[in-house]
Amino acid sequence: MKQIYKIIYPNGKIYIGKDLTGSINYFGSANSDLVSRDFTYEEAKTFTITKEILWDSETATDAEVNKKEVEYIQLYNSNNPLIGYNRWPKFRE
Repeated sequence: MKQIYKIIYPNGKIYIGKDLTGSINYFGSANSDLVSRDFTYEEAKTFTITKEILWDSETATDAEVNKKEVEYIQLYNSNNPLIGYNRWPKFRE
């Protein structure tokens, strides 16, 4: 099952990603340096995130999933540094 998901961090920022395998244990590849800047050491000691599946498909091609990921990044503005951790496609104000 191919999926587009949204990760919600404790500070409310989000990350939109794709999973081409549908693994329950996959939480994306947000840039660790970007995320860690937003939390103190103490805050990171107990750290809870939420993963929400936004879209899934058993028949979509990888190209279709890639396109859908960009659509959701733009829909949620998760490439805006004030809102999320996606850095691609570049956010334009």
